[in-house]
Amino acid sequence: MNLGLAIFLIIVALLVGATAGFYGARAYMKKYFRDNPPISEDMIVAMMSQMGQKPSNKKVHQVMNMMKHQQR
Repeated sequence: MNLGLAIFLIIVALLVGATAGFYGARAYMKKYFRDNPPISEDMIVAMMSQMGQKPSNKKVHQVMNMMKHQQR
């Protein structure tokens, strides 16, 4: 087998592996977010109620904004 063919096959294998890895990871993340949705306002209200706090709309929005800011 000559050197050019070997290099070509290695490059093709890397491209196929990268493409398959990308789509596999994408499918896994879609399934993960479908099974475990990101936190919502209802979840924050429930969490604050469990901690003994009375959740006001202002406080819930503050927590949501803080979490969105941290995700960036």
